[in-house]
Amino acid sequence: MKETGKNWMKKAAKMAGYDITHVTRVVPYREVENWLADHDCEQWDALEISAGWKWRGTPWKSYSEMNWPEYDICKDQLDKKFDVIIADNVWEHLEYPYRAARNVYDMLKPGGYFINITPFMIRYHPIPNDCSRWTQLGMVRFLEECGFDPDYIETGGWGNANAVKSNLFRWSRAGWQRRFKNDERFPVTIWAFAQKSLNA
Repeated sequence: MKETGKNWMKKAAKMAGYDITHVTRVVPYREVENWLADHDCEQWDALEISAGWKWRGTPWKSYSEMNWPEYDICKDQLDKKFDVIIADNVWEHLEYPYRAARNVYDMLKPGGYFINITPFMIRYHPIPNDCSRWTQLGMVRFLEECGFDPDYIETGGWGNANAVKSNLFRWSRAGWQRRFKNDERFPVTIWAFAQKSLNA
């Protein structure tokens, strides 16, 4: 089968040591990967909301996708419970993020986790909508209102002035960068690990 130009470019970039990952995703992806490495994912049933490419390859017990427009997380739930639900840069696009997070909460098993990565200081990008942004504290309070105990919500954030500027007019790639300095004044991206109560 003939290789497409896009796949060839990806392979060539990888061979050259050039990272095509969007610069705003490098640190949160690393943090999520480290977090998952500390948990027994091979025993987990995982669900990804509007699945991308990143988490399919994790050695889950089972992996499911809930993709729009077939499913709308703002109004739909699957008839199954999950140990972990992942949303990778999805929540900023939702018109009803509270309803969606309540649906996630309901689909989690007791003790299950919601992993949510969202941008903060990043340009408007309606795909098809662009509605919300949260700081770390804002994410904690939002998830608390959706049913999660704030004592069991861990958040992180990353960004710097250069990352903000480099994404104003185009989507900047990590490229050959290996150091990703953080400046708390410029949070480009926020992530959260929220655990549902074992008694829920």
